[in-house]
Amino acid sequence: MKIIMLGAPGAGKGTQAKKIAAKYDIPHISTGDIFRANIKNNTELGQKAKTYMDKGELVPDSLVVDLIMDRFKEADCANGYVLDGFPRTIPQAEALDEALKASGAKVDFAIDVEVPDENIINRMGGRRACVGCGATYHVEFNPPKQADVCDTCGQKLILRDDDKPETVKNRLNVYHEQTQPLIDYYQNAGVLKQVDGTKDMNDVFTDIVDILSK
Repeated sequence: MKIIMLGAPGAGKGTQAKKIAAKYDIPHISTGDIFRANIKNNTELGQKAKTYMDKGELVPDSLVVDLIMDRFKEADCANGYVLDGFPRTIPQAEALDEALKASGAKVDFAIDVEVPDENIINRMGGRRACVGCGATYHVEFNPPKQADVCDTCGQKLILRDDDKPETVKNRLNVYHEQTQPLIDYYQNAGVLKQVDGTKDMNDVFTDIVDILSK
């Protein structure tokens, strides 16, 4: 079962991807994790990616696909995977499809977690991150035991710059311009499934499981 998660930043697709991975015993693969692992292990692909990242440039689509396809070869991907954070654009989706086709595979489901922009701005504005261990909380949905203090390490909790309303609006604009066209792309491919991301997190997951079980 090869699954791609779609949705705006803050829609909760990462959370759902982890839950899917745990239930079906398949890996949750994020491009950020792949980059970090390859750079840490000093692989040839990692070295190539690092040359772009060190200059503050985007890693070319062809190299990202190479990194992802290399990850798919690992034993834990034998029964599938959940891909989170890639593809982000139509050219990336096309490159991924071509690479999968060459190995006799294809995307089975593209799950779009739908949440209106105003919900996302409110949701992300309530997030708090620990300056010490990086744990995340939400003032409404997952508050710490003591306000602005991490339950785990006792360090201060902050509102990160990328969760501030003006930053979130910019990120949403980029999403609508670059990533939202993927919804039409996967709709045309016949693999798109949409869920209401404004529901309770567990209800969203129940809806996803219903889709994957059909």
